[in-house]
Amino acid sequence: MSAPIRYFIRPLRPEAHLFEVSCTVSDPDPAGQRFSLPAWIPGSYMIREFARHIVSLRAESAGEPVRLDKLDKHTWQAASVTAGKALTLHYEVYAWDLSVRTAHLDQTHGFFNGTSVFLAPAGRTDRACLVDISRPEGVGYLSWKVATALPCARGELGAARAYGFGLYRASNYDELVDHPVEMGTFTLAHFEAGKVRHDIVLTGRHGCDTARLADDLARICQWQIDLFGAPPPMDYYAFLTQVVGDGYGGLEHRASTALLASRADLPWPGMRGLSDGYKNFLGLCSHEYFHTWNVKRIKPAAFTPYDLTSENYTRLLWAFEGFTSYYDDLALVRSGVITPADYLALLGKTVSNVLRGPGRRRQSVAESSFDAWTKYYRQDENSPNVIVSYYAKGALIALALDLQLRVATAGKRSLDDVMRLLWQRHGQTGIGVAEDGIFAAVDEVGGSECGARLARWLRKTVEGTDDLPLARLLKPFGIELRMEAAGTGPTLGVKFATGNGEARIATAWDDGPAQRAGLSAGDVLIALDGLKVSASNIDALLERRQPGERIEVHAFRRDELMRFELELEAAASESVKLSVSEKAASAVRQLRKGWLGD
Repeated sequence: MSAPIRYFIRPLRPEAHLFEVSCTVSDPDPAGQRFSLPAWIPGSYMIREFARHIVSLRAESAGEPVRLDKLDKHTWQAASVTAGKALTLHYEVYAWDLSVRTAHLDQTHGFFNGTSVFLAPAGRTDRACLVDISRPEGVGYLSWKVATALPCARGELGAARAYGFGLYRASNYDELVDHPVEMGTFTLAHFEAGKVRHDIVLTGRHGCDTARLADDLARICQWQIDLFGAPPPMDYYAFLTQVVGDGYGGLEHRASTALLASRADLPWPGMRGLSDGYKNFLGLCSHEYFHTWNVKRIKPAAFTPYDLTSENYTRLLWAFEGFTSYYDDLALVRSGVITPADYLALLGKTVSNVLRGPGRRRQSVAESSFDAWTKYYRQDENSPNVIVSYYAKGALIALALDLQLRVATAGKRSLDDVMRLLWQRHGQTGIGVAEDGIFAAVDEVGGSECGARLARWLRKTVEGTDDLPLARLLKPFGIELRMEAAGTGPTLGVKFATGNGEARIATAWDDGPAQRAGLSAGDVLIALDGLKVSASNIDALLERRQPGERIEVHAFRRDELMRFELELEAAASESVKLSVSEKAASAVRQLRKGWLGD
């Protein structure tokens, strides 16, 4: 049996944000061993070129230096070494990205994803990996612990114990880089769901009521496990959370998630009810946990296996991210953590956000999925005019599909059955979902009542740009959808940037009054009809106007003062409110109960 690939990682100089890393191959390629670092991380569909953070790199064998040639932006080849001799690469990685995607290190904690720090030896990525996670030097770090879902290397000399530094094991490189690591003096809480231990790891200053958080997450996780069927596909799970003053983000992994959360969004002792921020944080946790099944194991065929050197194209992110976005908040209400009224308010916000984006008329969610690498993850000031979110509109497509399945089968079948079928056929087998696989699953679940019809509807919907008929689809469930104007006054047709009080345009909506007059993103409005304007008073000034009025606008473009004339328009009815009908028939209430629970 081939010897495992051995890695070593240690915070070398936390104050300089440098990790020291090594990779040892016992039997390197006789022709010269190649190594590469991934160009992207699964779940975040953008080429990030992590190799740019390697600040030094050298190779040695039996104590002697070995020449390294750089072949491209993330690949190196070592010269051949004496047969039977191991080859080791030593390198340093700069870690100063406070996000869930890469690596971050300072005197307070260390965090890394394997894709940012572990070079992959070509031709040997299917081998077992041993990684020695070492404590930074200095008495100030003696209290540091380690949190990761990576298994301890039991039976190996120097094996780590729970939450300890030492040796960890992965069955191959893909597993190695799918287990982020947090180290420091974090707060630890835990709960059980599906007879599996779940840890909550909070790094950073906070006043969190961890008992409340654990109780709520336990209910959400248990509901998701019950949806797909016990046992869950992992024997341990960790919510690795970096707590900051202002931040939000998550990235899924096979047995953990990396999260970035604002401390104000966490529950505090004595908190009554659920704040909006806490609902959002629970939704984020629910989203990433649902990915344990949908994305980490039920995958597009294009992701089986991942090619981490370049883009992996699929037109199915509307299903893998969009369906997950539908279930994240739905799990909150079905598990009883939030009320149906809370859920309908969250759903109304999602509908409103989709309707406010002119890009939904130009791009389908299938196109948005395929173009994620170059458009969704590389947005600029014009992006809202030309792209649609496969997350948000994908969630609404999931909603529309779920509602239609429930009505057509009198509540006997739903999108839940589609997800369970995908889990059995793909998640449990490792067989990737073909580009038309979601349509086939809907056809099968819908059966003779509606399968073929809904499969056709779904294909047309994800490949088209029409708005969804949600008011009609919600009516059989006793849910009323009302459209309201976003504001009380007319509109300029712009989205303003936040911060510093300036009325700075972030986006000029396509074919809106501002764009037609020549105003552009980046312009700073300073006067409307001779009156000083700022972010704080512009709405009040517009409330006194009427649609159709012409106004004079002065604005700075860079350092040039410019004058514009534009005609105001009525604000679009794009704010959505959902409410439950109080006089619904028994059959309607029963259908709604099957969807939202009690």
